[in-house]
Amino acid sequence: MPELTISEVARQVGLQASAIRYYERIGLLPGTPRMSGQRRYDTTALYRLAIIQRARQLGFTLTEIRHLFFGFRDITRASERWRTLSQRKLAELDDLMDGIKAVRGVLRKLMTKCQCDTLDQCGKGIFQNINRDLVARPLVASHRRREKYPTSVRP
Repeated sequence: MPELTISEVARQVGLQASAIRYYERIGLLPGTPRMSGQRRYDTTALYRLAIIQRARQLGFTLTEIRHLFFGFRDITRASERWRTLSQRKLAELDDLMDGIKAVRGVLRKLMTKCQCDTLDQCGKGIFQNINRDLVARPLVASHRRREKYPTSVRP
């Protein structure tokens, strides 16, 4: 029987009540029965919120978390779900690390080679070398990778 109020759940999992309501509104947390107008949760809500929090700490988007819960067949084990999403996240992180390395290289090059007196001189040099320095996309995760999970997936 549901017995925890939203404030009790929020305190136990370390979230704001507004975050819990938001997760419920977007379907990550199932709707709950109400008593005297107040939401009442059982312990499974604590477990679901723990999964959401851990996934957020690991850098998963809400769309990816939605995919964790609803993007697999019901018989798919939790370990397989995590493994699939983790492989994709690791590939994304590898891409980000490659981009960071590229930016570090350009920054080191700027520190040692730039002898410009004006920003116009810098701009001219950057413009002339624009195709050689592959820095345009390094620190932002690929938008395509984030869109691997359909946003229309709903419970």
